[in-house]
Amino acid sequence: MDSKKCAVCNKDYLPNDLISGDNIHHEIERLIKVDRPGWKDSSYICKSDYEKYRISHIIELISDEHSQIEKLESEVVNNIKSSELVTSNLNSDSNQKFTLGEKIADKVAEFGGSWKFIIIFFILLTAWIVMNSHFLLTKPFDPFPFILMNLILSCLAAIQAPIIMMSQNRQEAKDRIRGENDYKINLKAEIEIRTLHEKVDHLLLAQWSKMIEIQKLQIDLLSEIREKVKTESIQQ
Repeated sequence: MDSKKCAVCNKDYLPNDLISGDNIHHEIERLIKVDRPGWKDSSYICKSDYEKYRISHIIELISDEHSQIEKLESEVVNNIKSSELVTSNLNSDSNQKFTLGEKIADKVAEFGGSWKFIIIFFILLTAWIVMNSHFLLTKPFDPFPFILMNLILSCLAAIQAPIIMMSQNRQEAKDRIRGENDYKINLKAEIEIRTLHEKVDHLLLAQWSKMIEIQKLQIDLLSEIREKVKTESIQQ
């Protein structure tokens, strides 16, 4: 029986110990062409060299799957960090839009709508009425019906009302900015979730194809082992 040369190790083997290029998977053949650019479908490779390239192909599949998982994890971390930075920047921009008058209006409205203001206001009115009714009977500076007090109250109400309206307008602007901020964050989160779903689906499909390819290689190995055991049992 004529011997043939292995295209990888350049050694002579019997035909039963060689594998033709037509019977080799394309991925394994790709690895062989990297080391042997002159490889053709009519070339032959010995079984030992073929096993080396097949093991290299399995290691490559596993490494590629591991790198894809690491890439997906890094993209998730970067997306989370990016979302935090966008949220922080939006909040910072909204805070910088406050003017001095708007801040004063917010403080006045906050104080005017508190129990502290009501209690102080009630104490001052009571003291005003008691002083002009009992302690200053001879010469009260604001006798009954307390015209001066009513004038002061009217002026206070006239000044306080537009200030409170300014604060309300400021609050509406703040709510609008906050709503826009929430909308941008929710929209970005929805887009990122869809993108991650697509990446996960693509990763699962790639994993399935690689698992099928690995199973094919395992079936080939089992078939070779079975043939080897069968041949040894016949020889015995």
